[in-house]
Amino acid sequence: MEKFTFRQLITVLAVVITLAVNGLANAIPLNGQTTGAVSDQFQVYFVPAGYVFSIWGIIYIGLILFAIYQALPSQRTNPRLQRLSSLFPLSCLANIAWLFLWHYEYFIATLVAMTTLLLSLIGIYLHLNIGRADVPKAEKWLVHIPMSLYLGWITVATIANATSVLDYLNWNGWGIGAETWTIIMLIVATGISLAVGLTRGDSIYLLVIIWAFAGIGVKHSSTPVIARAAWISTSIVGLLLIGNIIRQRQPHLRTKS
Repeated sequence: MEKFTFRQLITVLAVVITLAVNGLANAIPLNGQTTGAVSDQFQVYFVPAGYVFSIWGIIYIGLILFAIYQALPSQRTNPRLQRLSSLFPLSCLANIAWLFLWHYEYFIATLVAMTTLLLSLIGIYLHLNIGRADVPKAEKWLVHIPMSLYLGWITVATIANATSVLDYLNWNGWGIGAETWTIIMLIVATGISLAVGLTRGDSIYLLVIIWAFAGIGVKHSSTPVIARAAWISTSIVGLLLIGNIIRQRQPHLRTKS
């Protein structure tokens, strides 16, 4: 029986520890409060409805499948996975650090941890060349799709984290109202999504953004200006998603004709 490589073993352990800490953070809970209870301390608009956070369950399943796939004997020398030997454990460490910092209310430090998580996932995304690399179907489903899901959600989470930290610091927004800043953040997030969609054709990433934007629209339906902006952003990204799907199907249509 072939042994795991060090990279494979560390990846499996990183996923197991990350999932365990995430589960225990709310089961114990850390510092006597759940992750959601801490979030509820902040009165910010760039936070979706509670049901939207169920996406973590899908992300966790994706990470488990990724850990299993990369641990297979056939993947021991996969050069694409070998490039993740330091970035993926770093992302897990940042994820865990964020949880402790958030629960113990070191809010400024949470932004450092979240930014580290975001940058490590961007590095993983680029190293895998998601949306451009021609890889086996199993690798696409068990590596690329989980990482697209994860990066899409952390893109939104980073912006939400930043708005919460600014609220904690009682930042006055340079005199600009909270609603206007939220619209600006939606525009920024939409721009990032368009860039990813147009350059990578990554439908999974776009689906995550749509899920989050729609959740913002639902949660803040009583604040029309925020709800409208959220639904407009949802529609724009949705149209890009439809366009990408049509483009990806065209070669098949031409073949059939």
